[in-house]
Amino acid sequence: MPSLSSSSMLLHRSQRLARAWPQSSAPSARFPTTCRAFCSSKPLASSPPSSEPATPLASATPPLKPSAPMKVLLHSCCAPCSGAMVEKMASDGHKVTIFFYNPNIQPRKEYEIRKQENIRYAERLGIPIVDADYDVENWMARTKGMEFDPERGRRCSVCFDMRMEVTAQYAHDHNFDCFTTTNATSRWKDTQQVNKSGLQAAAKFGFRPYYWVYDWQTDEMTARKYRINAEQRFYKQEYCGCTYSLRDSNLWRKQQGIAPVKIGGEEAGLGTRYYEDAEADAAEESQEVVDSFFSSAEQHFHNASVYNGRMRQDVPAGETQEELLRAKNNW
Repeated sequence: MPSLSSSSMLLHRSQRLARAWPQSSAPSARFPTTCRAFCSSKPLASSPPSSEPATPLASATPPLKPSAPMKVLLHSCCAPCSGAMVEKMASDGHKVTIFFYNPNIQPRKEYEIRKQENIRYAERLGIPIVDADYDVENWMARTKGMEFDPERGRRCSVCFDMRMEVTAQYAHDHNFDCFTTTNATSRWKDTQQVNKSGLQAAAKFGFRPYYWVYDWQTDEMTARKYRINAEQRFYKQEYCGCTYSLRDSNLWRKQQGIAPVKIGGEEAGLGTRYYEDAEADAAEESQEVVDSFFSSAEQHFHNASVYNGRMRQDVPAGETQEELLRAKNNW
């Protein structure tokens, strides 16, 4: 990868990566005590939600990586996805602050468990952590009408957009050089979809701060991630986070004869409650397992009756409710 000698070169590359999105003047308001003033139920006018399929943003460009110590704001979805990223950034000399803003995580009990795991890890490393607002009402408003969209679909794009907008706002107001997100480490997520939301958010501020695009899913980083998870004995969540992913995960489990998700407690619905064995934990989330899961989910959703009375009624002519639901739902 070519070396980058200055932050201006990084900025230039960020601009080329995200040239598809128009820049706009940065909002003048400082980051409020709660984010409701900034993160309204509608996206900012200059940035429509990235509801289209993710595009290969950086496929023709080397990963964007700081060449000198930087002040980095790391949006964290959970501690298990944070460990290896935080360790790598800190070991490279970057000044990292963790930003926990995840109004998608429901119910509140699960949200608090994941947040406390983040706080525990940050305190152990002596790294600052920002506990942002649990803005669940706005999250529900922005995803209204997408209740039956598939995982990695339009609802996920809106969710990433919302979290990256608030992260970028905080990074801009507090003079961070760049920001990025742990969502980019998970094999359960579409990295291009995640990065698109991050770049759109950075574009609002003229890429000051810029969004750090990098391949966090290398074999080395992934292996280290699971070793840290086992060493720290992190809580192992059983679904993505939102109420819709919980609903559909439990429906899929029911079809497969698997116990439903358990929130909190010392026993999980499936597998172990905590990360304990790095190799076994990694095998549970290998790329082959993830690919097989999504393939199976698309092919074996046969329980439309579960949603009778709760689905949207705008059925196109010639389609039954069941056909519409199968097309729109995760499973």
